Amino acid sequence: MRPGLGRSIYIKLPKTLQVSKSSIPQSQPFDPRYAPNCSAKTQYSIPEFLDQPKDSHSGLNSQYLYLLYGFLLAIFCVEVIFVALGCWFLLRREGKQLPGVWPAEIGYEMITNHFRGYTYKELQRATQKFKDQIGCGASGHVYKGVLKDKRVVAVKRLADINQGGEEFQHELSVIGKIYHMNLVRVWGFCSDGPRRILVLEYVENGSLDKTLFSSTRLLEWKERFNIAIGVAKGLAYLHHECLEWVIHCDLKPENILLDDNLNPKISDFGLAKLVSRGGSNKTVSRIHGTRGYIAPEWVSSQPITAKVDVYSFGVVVLELLKGARVSDWASNADEEVETVFGWVIRMLAENLLMEGGQQLWISNFVDSRLNGQFNELQARTMVKLAISCVEEDTRKRPTMENVVQMLLSVVDA
Repeated sequence: MRPGLGRSIYIKLPKTLQVSKSSIPQSQPFDPRYAPNCSAKTQYSIPEFLDQPKDSHSGLNSQYLYLLYGFLLAIFCVEVIFVALGCWFLLRREGKQLPGVWPAEIGYEMITNHFRGYTYKELQRATQKFKDQIGCGASGHVYKGVLKDKRVVAVKRLADINQGGEEFQHELSVIGKIYHMNLVRVWGFCSDGPRRILVLEYVENGSLDKTLFSSTRLLEWKERFNIAIGVAKGLAYLHHECLEWVIHCDLKPENILLDDNLNPKISDFGLAKLVSRGGSNKTVSRIHGTRGYIAPEWVSSQPITAKVDVYSFGVVVLELLKGARVSDWASNADEEVETVFGWVIRMLAENLLMEGGQQLWISNFVDSRLNGQFNELQARTMVKLAISCVEEDTRKRPTMENVVQMLLSVVDA
């Protein structure tokens, strides 16, 4: 651009901006008369027309967030008040505080998993004074009952329980938190004076022994195999997945219940023993169990561990295969059950090692009422598994996790 050449400058402004119509003198930027005095201290103000209105959305967003947080806080406070009032009302309805348990702990259990303490009068009303007995055993009698919320339950009055009230409540509070599809749910308990009562999930089809050993009902092969898998999963959960190890100590067909779909649920935790994972006590000193299902270490003063349940499971698997109790395998009354059982195990082990003739011996062992309608590979796997479970040396017995894996490996065979 040459000096002294006049130029016009055009500025595009919004229509809404009010600008004076007076003419603006042209400047000569290259004329020395109009050159700025750089040495002077001059202050320049920003023209007002450059000041644009600020965005008002940020203010609205802040107000919205404050309202939202306040609303959520109010809802939370209302929920806390309702929970506290609910706990107070339930405790007042009981008429007294359960000994050894803080009200807040009881209320928390009620809200989270329905596990709670019951008074003896409540259970009397639920069972019509223990009228409808649906089972009995060495650990106590079981009655059918209906709670106020219309839940049908099984109420078990435990026998020969020497635990104090607080110890009993502690063990049951842990068991009450256990939930698995193959375990009977414990809904609550009663610890009223010397009375020790469990409130359990009611399972429709009763115990396995009533179906497996029945002369009028027959479990098909697929149902038997699924029962074996379900029981194995339930024990594996107790042994390996619970926050505290649980040893059942009395696994047998009478303590395996069947629901509407013949899915198994392990019952009778009245004799279960809790073992702290972090503690040094990894054994059980009390002798429990039923003849025919008791592991050898019960009578040989060896440490009692979860392997006693593995042994009992092996016996149950053999009974699922045979369709008869181990105690009925003896051909005459003079033969000892243990002697006959040992002979059968040796015979099965020898047949497993044979190269040929597998179909004949396995057909002779499996329940004849099935008329040969069974899966041979699954049956052989169950026999092999049962033999390893009833090993006298506890170190040779598999864990229940291994048992589940072996059974699942042939589920689609």
